[in-house]
Amino acid sequence: MRKLFVDELKRLHVRFSEMGINVNEQIYNATTAFINHDKVVAKEVITNDNNTDSEEMNLEKQALELIALQQPVATDFRVIISILKASSDLERIGDHAVGIARETILEKGEERVPEVEKEIALMTNKIREMLGGVLDAYSETDADKAGEVAKDDIIVDQLYLEIREKIIQALKQNPKVAKASSSYLLVIKLLERIGDHIVNIAEWIVYSSDGKIVELNPGKSDPKLLREIVSGTIGER
Repeated sequence: MRKLFVDELKRLHVRFSEMGINVNEQIYNATTAFINHDKVVAKEVITNDNNTDSEEMNLEKQALELIALQQPVATDFRVIISILKASSDLERIGDHAVGIARETILEKGEERVPEVEKEIALMTNKIREMLGGVLDAYSETDADKAGEVAKDDIIVDQLYLEIREKIIQALKQNPKVAKASSSYLLVIKLLERIGDHIVNIAEWIVYSSDGKIVELNPGKSDPKLLREIVSGTIGER
């Protein structure tokens, strides 16, 4: 009976990892489509979100069946709950990727700001690096690595503020970029939220590994650091 449980739990882990890889690709495709004004790829991102939703529902169904049929001990139960919570964050990340894709479809060829789009690409790279890192930490059940990944959210927050300021300055210089600026602001906010969800996943990895409920978001856990981010005095990234 124990072997059956372990085998099913391994399948659950595999499903979560596959879901994470697919969501990471969704982020890349959505932001690339936005920057390249590629409505075809953007529509594919929206269509593929149904796969993400199905993956979460199937994972949840499998997890609940595992709890009901195998009666896991406390440690096993903690692991399963962590997977359920983390998969919910992955699903929300997928939703944000769809939000970015929808902005691409709404574009009507208005004037753009290449410098801002370049910065958005850099912010996306950091987000994808974080998600890849947290998925590695998950597969290795490495709470320390998860904590290190979460620290990078401070960089994402700083990038968000820096890009927002560039958008505001570009709008002041050229009112014709108003519509593009509105899209930029929405996209960087969605990317910033994705960073927060990645931190949530890191926290669930720690809980699964150590049984500790922790706050890994550096801005939330350290008010002084948050003030430095807002004021732009955190230093070089």
